[in-house]
Formats: sequence, structure tokens, C-alpha cells
Amino acid sequence: MRNRAEVPTEVFRKLPAEKRERIISTAVEEFAEHGFHQASINRLVKRLGIAKGSIFQYFTSKEGLFQAVFDHCVDQARKPLREIKHHPEGMGFFDKIRATLEAGIRFVRAHPQAYKLYLKMIFQENFPYREKLLSRLHLFSADYLEDLIRQGIEKGEIRKDINVPTAVFFLDALLDRFIQAYVVAFWDASSVIHQAKDEDLKKHIEEFVKLIRSGLEAKTNEHTC
Repeated sequence: MRNRAEVPTEVFRKLPAEKRERIISTAVEEFAEHGFHQASINRLVKRLGIAKGSIFQYFTSKEGLFQAVFDHCVDQARKPLREIKHHPEGMGFFDKIRATLEAGIRFVRAHPQAYKLYLKMIFQENFPYREKLLSRLHLFSADYLEDLIRQGIEKGEIRKDINVPTAVFFLDALLDRFIQAYVVAFWDASSVIHQAKDEDLKKHIEEFVKLIRSGLEAKTNEHTC
């Protein structure tokens, strides 16, 4: 259950959508650039051109502001995944894995500061509620992948002998690391994925999906069992 201080107030929710978006996006940049403890409310309100007291009317605390920022970033990342998950029947499991990875790349391109904040939370700083927030994020990822895997098994696309929790862990780790390598050079030991051009990136994604297919795909005779 959330603490009341972690939830944007009614005052914030009544603001025009454009102003709400500007406040949140500016706060994303502040936390991404400086971390939680070094992030400055004074610097934030100066950039926004609003009174310092307004921030506390909207979020009641710095922790509440960060919670709102995190929720905003997660919601942006989840939207395309929900669309992939509920795509019409014609889209198979391996197509959805490809689409998931492509959606992740689009997200980090469109929202680089949001992804920078995610990386900072993982590797650099003990943000408030860090364990709870990251656990919630990875629980969503695990649930999403488990649903895809079970659908794939039911449709005969994935081997029936697959251990589902292990497959979830495997895919979650691979997808996360691929996107990290695209963003951060020293996590790409092969020096081929980091900031790859569209055509090259497409080839790497296809090879990635091919390798996953080789381990998970059901044999032809399993489809008729």
C-alpha cells in the first residue's frame, strides 16, 4: 500500500496535462543527472519557473516526487508491451520477442533520461524504495514474459518440456542486457550492438531471436502431438 506522501496530490492532478508533463519530465532529468540525494528542488523549480512551495503542494515531499517520476517512466515503458501482449492471434511468440526488443530500443531512444535513471537506480545509488520499485518493475517484466511463454506452449510454438520460470529468467536477463549494451559501450564486449545503425541493429535483433528460437522452439512433431 502506498504512503499518501508518495502519491501526487489532487492539486497536481487538476493541473493542465501539458504542465503536469513538463513538471514530471523536468524532474526525470534532474534525478537522472544528479541521482536522488544530489537532486535539487531549488534547481528544479528554477528551471520550471514555479515557486518551491508548489512542488510540495503537488507531491508533499521529494520522495513523493521521485515516486511520481518512477511511475511515469514505468507507464511509458509498459504501454507498447501491453499492445504486443494483446496483439491479434497472427503474431507468434518469436515475433513478440522481436517486437519486445524493438520496443525497448525505441523507448531508450525516445526517453534517454528515463533509461539513464533506471541504470542509475540499478548500479549507482541507493534511491528511496529502491528494492521495492525495482522489484515491482521486474515483476511486471516476469509476468509479461511468462504470459508470452505459456501462450507459445499452448500454440505449439515452444517445447512442452521447457521450465517456465527458468525460461522467464533467461529471457528477462537477455532482453535487459541487449538494451544495456545498446546504450552503454562497455557492456557491449563485442562492440557491435552499442548505438548500432538501424540496418545493423535489425540484423543483430534477428540473430538474437534466432538463438532464442534454437533453444525454445518446438520440433515439428510436437505441433501434432
